[in-house]
Amino acid sequence: MYLVVSILIFIVCALLILIVLVQNSKGGGLSSTFASSNQIMGVRKTTDFLEKATWTLAGAMLVLCIVAAMVIPRGQQGGKQSAIQEQLNQSAPTQSVPDFGAPVSTTPVDDNSGDTQE
Repeated sequence: MYLVVSILIFIVCALLILIVLVQNSKGGGLSSTFASSNQIMGVRKTTDFLEKATWTLAGAMLVLCIVAAMVIPRGQQGGKQSAIQEQLNQSAPTQSVPDFGAPVSTTPVDDNSGDTQE
């Protein structure tokens, strides 16, 4: 389902790019080629069609993006953790204090050895 929605988004993007490139903000573009001969669609009808097509494709893009966000494939919900969480759980218990070559003493150190100031 996600692949189908992604392909539809790509198609709508390509059509929207083409429609926007055909338009000219100063009244030129595709409508200027029909200015001399008023055949099936007039100049005004061409710009109306391009504007409606732009808004329709933009709306379709919005809807398809929302649908794509809802159908994103997710991992299994039944107790499966994310890959990052699994790596953290595997590496956490093996921590030790490094030995920097210092001799290890087996006698406890007494911090209260006579040097007390009162």
